[in-house]
Amino acid sequence: MHAFDILGDPVRRRILELLADGELPAGSIAGTIGAEFGISQPAVSQHLRVLRDNGFATVTVDGTRRLYAVDPEPLREIDSWLDRYRKFWTNRLDALETELHRGRRT
Repeated sequence: MHAFDILGDPVRRRILELLADGELPAGSIAGTIGAEFGISQPAVSQHLRVLRDNGFATVTVDGTRRLYAVDPEPLREIDSWLDRYRKFWTNRLDALETELHRGRRT
C-alpha cells in the first residue's frame, strides 16, 4: 500500500497524531478513537493493524498490553514527495517573515 493510501483515512491519520506525542496502549487509542469517530474497538484494531503492517507504527508487548508508537520511516517517503512542492509555501513564508521584521522596526 502507498503511504498516501494509508494516510488517506482520517481514522489512521488521527491515530498517528495521537502517537506523535509518544507511545500509547492499544486500549487508550481505542477509547479515544472510538469516542471521536464512533467506531468499535475491533474496527480501531483493524486500523492499528494497517498502520503496523505498513510500517507506520510499531507495537511492543508489555505483559497483556500492546504499546503502539510511530515509526517515522514511511513518513520520510511523504516528506520526500513534498519536497518538490515546498517552494510554493517557502517563498511566501519568507516574505511574511520579511514583512514581520519591517513591522517591528516602525
